[in-house]
Amino acid sequence: MDRRNVLRAGVVGGAAAAFSGALWKEAFAAPAQPGPGPYGALQAADANGIMLPSGFTSRVIARSSQTVPGTSYTWHAAPDGGACFADSSGWIYVSNSEVSAGGASAVKFTSGGTVTSAYRILSGTSTNCAGGHTPWNTWLSCEETSTGRVWETDPWGVNAAAARPAMGRFKHEAAACDPVNHVIYLTEDQSDGCFYRFIPNTWGNLATGTLQVAKGGSGTNVTLTWATVPDPDGSPTATRNQVSGVKRFNGGEGCWYDNGIVYFTTKGDNRVWAYHTATSQIELAYDDSLVSGTPPLTGVDNITGSATSGDLFVAEDGGNLEICVITPDDVIAPFLRITGQSSSEVTGPAFNPVGNRFYFSSQRGTSGSSSGGITYEVTGPFRS
Repeated sequence: MDRRNVLRAGVVGGAAAAFSGALWKEAFAAPAQPGPGPYGALQAADANGIMLPSGFTSRVIARSSQTVPGTSYTWHAAPDGGACFADSSGWIYVSNSEVSAGGASAVKFTSGGTVTSAYRILSGTSTNCAGGHTPWNTWLSCEETSTGRVWETDPWGVNAAAARPAMGRFKHEAAACDPVNHVIYLTEDQSDGCFYRFIPNTWGNLATGTLQVAKGGSGTNVTLTWATVPDPDGSPTATRNQVSGVKRFNGGEGCWYDNGIVYFTTKGDNRVWAYHTATSQIELAYDDSLVSGTPPLTGVDNITGSATSGDLFVAEDGGNLEICVITPDDVIAPFLRITGQSSSEVTGPAFNPVGNRFYFSSQRGTSGSSSGGITYEVTGPFRS
């Protein structure tokens, strides 16, 4: 029996012992299964090499090592995690740079989508991977190194970026803010990584607070408890090894909060997890080993959501370079595919504030090099 069938049998067998009838159906609505997507089948690749559903179009916003059209700013290498921020009647898209020089940049748009400026918002850091949008409109840029920090940055580029060491020094990947419980969740990109939460002493001020790590069994549907990390600096003992009984996650990646649920991905086992903040329960929203037939999503990486529809959009690092959509009724399907860029990965998915434009990057573009990254915008009939 292969890995997929072993895991499916284990999950179903264990569930049958504990649930039945309506409670079974409610508790195990997830993980998502392939089905017809809400936007229909992908069409032939457009002039940019992007396969999209009917009615959608793409345009190139920026290319690494080249001037952003309409500005005098040279776009950074290896674009990675990103987010959008409302700006008067327009918006700003911020993007990390996952190279040793690191940092982050921003592009500013009018309400009609015209680029008006681009600029640097973070310098002097290393391997900035993903991050998160705060309710007070700052961008948390995460360093993916063993002593990496979270940097709080200003999308407008006015205020200087600030390191937030109280949020821990480890191989940071992404962050998601829970504005109800005043908690920030953090993922760790290690094969034996952990899932963390940071509780600021004052909501809106990340200079001080408590870093905690999740504890739980080895199962995929368990209740998590939280323990304080004794030394967030992670030296000499790494944060993930300071507390006994922690729950291990195989390569933490993207993280997204929506309506009481924290969704995060793990690339080592191609899973999307759902953590319910009210009950502290964690379950699988997607697992390629539990899919009937060929899994549509592999190389699970960055994740974002649509505030209007509740859909999740998950990018691939590898696979066939798709962004897949997971609907609230647990159907997963491709939303777009990048062609002709097999040595790249898909990064930085984000919607503009009104939800009618979608941004993402191909980190290494057609060249396969960090200097060849391409950042795109997609427009079309996104559902509400």
